Amino acid sequence: MRLRILLEPHHGATYEQILALARAAEEGGFDAFFRSDHYLGIDADDTTYQPTDSWTTLAGLAVQTSRVRIGTLVNASTFRLPGQLAVEVATVDQMSGGRAELGIGAAWYEREHQYFGIPFPSLGERFDRLEEQLAILSGLWDTRPGERFSFDGKFYQLQDCVSIPRPAARPKIIIGGAGARRTPTLAARYADEFNGALGLDLRERYANFRRICEDVVGRDPAQVRMSATLPVCIGSSAQDLQRRKESLGAPGARLLAAGVTGTAGDVIAVIEDLAAQGADTVYFHVYGPADVEHIRLLGSEVVSRF
Repeated sequence: MRLRILLEPHHGATYEQILALARAAEEGGFDAFFRSDHYLGIDADDTTYQPTDSWTTLAGLAVQTSRVRIGTLVNASTFRLPGQLAVEVATVDQMSGGRAELGIGAAWYEREHQYFGIPFPSLGERFDRLEEQLAILSGLWDTRPGERFSFDGKFYQLQDCVSIPRPAARPKIIIGGAGARRTPTLAARYADEFNGALGLDLRERYANFRRICEDVVGRDPAQVRMSATLPVCIGSSAQDLQRRKESLGAPGARLLAAGVTGTAGDVIAVIEDLAAQGADTVYFHVYGPADVEHIRLLGSEVVSRF
């Protein structure tokens, strides 16, 4: 079982805070430290949110951590052109010695697009664009030295690209969500990991994904990692837990409703159940940007058990 940290700070986070959390994850034995790709927080009316760019900060983590894998869950496909993203991820992968992974999705948060003037097409178009982006990312990274890559799509065209980005190791692509058709189909075609997203019972989503792999795409689902995203909040005591819950406010409480709040034992029981459902990777979804002690507690009380 791979246990990972996914930071989605409810008020944003400075690079110094992100680095402190990543180092705590590394010291705590976590397999990876991931961050969200948002320019606005889970409370759209939060005027104190501090946005940071995901791949800029991950580049810093690439040289200031040594072991944990780093990546996004998930990139908004609307934020970057696919060729640009392929170069960015490959650069971070080189900087980290082959530790970068890319989670990517069709984007959903319209308000942050309005804030920063980023186009936000219809849902159908966003998925169509995402499919072309995945073909380009995979094509660029899989093109061998000396060969060229071209792509002629409805939204994106690449002509005889010979300046292929060379990551240290081919970055793994992560695709996930609760959708029943387009998301699992894209994952079956392009992903190294399917993420069942939030929820404690992912059996149907996993089963649907495996069926699409076998019946629609013709791929062995055993080739793909199966992961879950688990909002967590634990405390070293009842008072510590209550303080941590209160610090997250109402938006944090809404997200935690899809996860587990309580003791380390409660989290361990949920992980064991997710493993029985087929998950081999779990992301601990955390929200406190300055709560390094929470990461340390999860490391000492939960990760150590696995």
